[in-house]
Amino acid sequence: MGFVRALVAAGGAAVASAMLTAGPASAESAGPTQKITAYVACINRLSERSHQSRERYFSWAGKKGPTGKEPIIYGTYTIYETTDCTKGVEKANALEPRDVAIESAASEYAAAVGALEPLLKEADDYYQQQDYKDDKMAKGKALHPRLVAAWDRFALADQRLRAGIDDIQDKRAAERLVEIEAAEGRKARYHVEALMIRAKRVLRAESAEKPDIAKITEALGEFEAMVKATEDFAATKGSGVGSSFLSSAKSYLVTAKHLMRRIRDKVPYSSGDRMMLNAGGGWMVEGSPPRLTRDYNGLIESYNRGVGF
Repeated sequence: MGFVRALVAAGGAAVASAMLTAGPASAESAGPTQKITAYVACINRLSERSHQSRERYFSWAGKKGPTGKEPIIYGTYTIYETTDCTKGVEKANALEPRDVAIESAASEYAAAVGALEPLLKEADDYYQQQDYKDDKMAKGKALHPRLVAAWDRFALADQRLRAGIDDIQDKRAAERLVEIEAAEGRKARYHVEALMIRAKRVLRAESAEKPDIAKITEALGEFEAMVKATEDFAATKGSGVGSSFLSSAKSYLVTAKHLMRRIRDKVPYSSGDRMMLNAGGGWMVEGSPPRLTRDYNGLIESYNRGVGF
């Protein structure tokens, strides 16, 4: 079983980035686990850098593309070794049990990221060598629609594969929680796993394209109740729940509440806030999606370090 980190994609929407921690596989789950592990390896290796390449490019080129008159030309970032992803997906797709939906999503992801690699390399060479000084940005202008199309294809494939993995992980998380309660009762492991499931629901609700305040309030209430229950349990002798984990959970709760109020009360960002959001410093803005993402990732990292059991 595992939980995923989150990243902020272009436009500020938080999306799941599959930095997964996989639990031990039973004989029944070995096949599905191997499949998901291969898909996750692609995302871990390639997704964040691919999104960053787009963000870097548009930070100076703008939506209409380069003109050659930009005061600063950064170029873009590159990605490497997408063939490893393709091979991994091909092997994983052949494993049982077959799942047409997730296999199709993984294949499209591999194809999209594979098409992006040489195009980013071509663009990177052009901008790093400053060839735009020799052709008056002619190639830069020609590359622009190709880059946009490749990024759009990748973004859609990335989102689809993440959603498929997310669905599988959600189902496993729920099943695992039932198993833990049956085997151990509502002790340390139960509280921690239940808290993490609810934390993820808050992230989804507050990161939705069209946030629903009723759903946000419900998810936030359930998460807060679980934080309190875990805190109470942690106060018992030898609970096995560490203070660092609880601190991360409470920091995330505070940030989630700030963002909920901003959404509910329609609180606009100040000009200074917008500057930080546009410059990649959005995590410093209270009640912002990047801040929520940062604190969610902090909770994931605390969980991954171990919470005492």
